[in-house]
Amino acid sequence: MNASRTGSSIERRFVTTPLGRIHVAMAGTGFPVLLLHQTPRSWDEYRDVLPLLGRDFRAIAMDTLGFGDSDSPAGDPSIELWAEGAFALLDALEEPRAAIVGHHTGAVIAVEMAASVPARVSALVLSPVLSSMRRAGPNTTARASSTMWKHGPTAPISRSSGRAGSRSTLPMISICCSAS
Repeated sequence: MNASRTGSSIERRFVTTPLGRIHVAMAGTGFPVLLLHQTPRSWDEYRDVLPLLGRDFRAIAMDTLGFGDSDSPAGDPSIELWAEGAFALLDALEEPRAAIVGHHTGAVIAVEMAASVPARVSALVLSPVLSSMRRAGPNTTARASSTMWKHGPTAPISRSSGRAGSRSTLPMISICCSAS
C-alpha cells in the first residue's frame, strides 16, 4: 500500500483487492465508518468530514471502483459490483463490520451492502433516502426492507468494538433527507 498525508489528519493510500486497487482516504482509529460518494465523484466529497469523524471513529472514504483514483472494474459497472468492491476493501483492511454512510449513488450501494450481507453492516446513514431506494433495484429494495423490518430502527453497538449491549450506540438505520 502506498500512503501519503493530506492536510494534518488524512492518510491517503491504495489498497489491493481481488477487484483491483481501491484508493482510500482515512482518518482516526476505532470503529470503522465507510463513506461512499455519489457518482461520478470521489472520496474528496468527504474531505471536510473525515477529520471530524476521525476524532471518534476510523473514517474511511473510498473511491468507488472506476471513479477517482481507483481501478476500473473488469466487468460492467453495477450497484452490486460496487458493493462487492466496498466489501473487498473492508476485507483488505481487516474490518469485519462497519457503519456505512452513502450519498446518492453511495446510498444505493450502502443499501445493497446491508441487504446482501446485513451481518457486516452495523449502521446505515443514507442521503437522500427516497431517491436512493427508487434507484435501487427491486431485489435490493425488497431485501433491504426485510432487513430493516427484522432488525428494527436501532441496534446497540459499541463505538470502539461493535459489541452488542454497549451504552454507546449507533443507529441501525439513520435517515438523512435532503431537498433534492
